[in-house]
Amino acid sequence: MATWDVFKELDTLRREIDEAFRGAGYSRPFGPTFLSPVTTRRFPMVNFSEDDGHVYIEALVPGVNPKDVNLSVLRNTVTISGERKPFVESEGQIVHRSELGSGTFSRTLELPVDIDPEKVSAQCKDGIMQIALAKAEHAKPKKIEIRLS
Repeated sequence: MATWDVFKELDTLRREIDEAFRGAGYSRPFGPTFLSPVTTRRFPMVNFSEDDGHVYIEALVPGVNPKDVNLSVLRNTVTISGERKPFVESEGQIVHRSELGSGTFSRTLELPVDIDPEKVSAQCKDGIMQIALAKAEHAKPKKIEIRLS
């Protein structure tokens, strides 16, 4: 028995619509297409983890100049935003495929604890931005001493 995959069907429909526009002489008439691949819908992709004192975020920002990235923190939310510059064609060059995407992006993450905005550090190496955020003092676990009576 064959199963029907609605997302595969919608992706096929999206591709056919893109091809129809390309056939009419238009390429990506409305920017990112409807139901574009997951990797372009959630940019940058991230990992985040925590320990007793910090929250750590790794964000994939390949091809983005760190100077074009903004990082903001408010209580328990972190926003990574910026711009990925468009591909520039050279004179006489024929482009057969351009899938990397360009334009502005913004990703807001809600963290499980409040952050101390004065104790945030970020660095970027090989297309990966590593962000360390110190937890606010009231959000750090406290050891409670239990007295015997």
